[in-house]
Amino acid sequence: MIDLHPLRKLSRPREAIRQFTPNWFTLNMGTGILFLMLAQFPFFVFGLAPLTRILFWADIGFYLLFCGMFIGRWVFFTRGALRLLDHPVQSMFLGAIPMGLAPIINGAVNFYGGTPFAVHTALILWFTDAALSLFIGWLVPFYMFTRQSHAFENMTGVWLLPIVPAEVAAVSAGTIAPHLPVQTAQMVTIIGYALWAISVPLAFGILAILFLRLALHKLPHRDMAVSTWLALGPIGTGSTALILLGNSSVRAFAGEKFFHMLAMAQGIGLIGGLFLWGLGLWWFGMAALITLRYVKDGLPFNMGWWGFTFPLGVYTASTFAIFAETKFAFFELFGAGLVVLLAFFWVVVTTRTMQGMWSGQLFSAPCLTGECLSGETGLPMFDPVPVVASNELRVQ
Repeated sequence: MIDLHPLRKLSRPREAIRQFTPNWFTLNMGTGILFLMLAQFPFFVFGLAPLTRILFWADIGFYLLFCGMFIGRWVFFTRGALRLLDHPVQSMFLGAIPMGLAPIINGAVNFYGGTPFAVHTALILWFTDAALSLFIGWLVPFYMFTRQSHAFENMTGVWLLPIVPAEVAAVSAGTIAPHLPVQTAQMVTIIGYALWAISVPLAFGILAILFLRLALHKLPHRDMAVSTWLALGPIGTGSTALILLGNSSVRAFAGEKFFHMLAMAQGIGLIGGLFLWGLGLWWFGMAALITLRYVKDGLPFNMGWWGFTFPLGVYTASTFAIFAETKFAFFELFGAGLVVLLAFFWVVVTTRTMQGMWSGQLFSAPCLTGECLSGETGLPMFDPVPVVASNELRVQ
């Protein structure tokens, strides 16, 4: 039966703003990477081209809606919004805000790159995205070090979320640079490499700790099951950024006296991208096995399911980037298979998310319902009292 009463799970409609959390921007991340990968799908599918444009504009609409709701929470419910920074899980999702913007930037360039207005707008948005990535990349770890409570056994892949946006912005730098005037392209490329360096080493340090945590304390609670897929994020974006920035370096610095040195960047980008792609293949297999292990015991839906989409999508982007350089058919076929899997995940997660959005069940800020994690005591991330579900934890 169709539910004709929107937000019926909330006491009043404005609760959707008070309870709005940044993990809603993972919808933009997942939808954005889907339309980008569908645009690169190597085989003809009737209606695919207009579908990518529809998803692109729908993603923009949702991003603007979520920005309005997030700003509204800070304006009208400031005290409650400040509690977000102290939450050891929800604060991590602040990284989804710049990462949700990046596919929109890439889509504007890929779909409308021949239009000066689109390129100029994309450049402005890219500088905004890069600045947000740096700000969040400093802000959230600072709060981790000074205010939040964490414990090694409670660590999950969500620690990557505030770190990875910088390298996602680096991918956008490599995407937009070929469409810019020479001097601007040079600046964007250099900044892109700096963003890559700020993010990737830190992310790999977290991955090493995550490996140790899984070995010593085994799998996290099933409510955080999908977080195992997040490891593909820094690997896929790191690989893609190296390849795209290597190519943009050759174009941007052609004719410069040190061009012979920068020419190596293209080869280094491909070799480095292949190394990271191979590492990603291991994490992809492990994430799939772990997910199957969780499914056997029941996998409850939550907003964390969007973790099925963006990490897989950026690994798919890396696969297609390698194919573009090598022309090895395996990467084309494997990439096509990943796109199909990505589209399947997106359909499932979007359907469940739209249902939870319409009913209002997914609008719940954990710290406003007593669902705060105590890293020192190992308390669960949710209150045992049956309240409206946390949108990064579960839907009851």
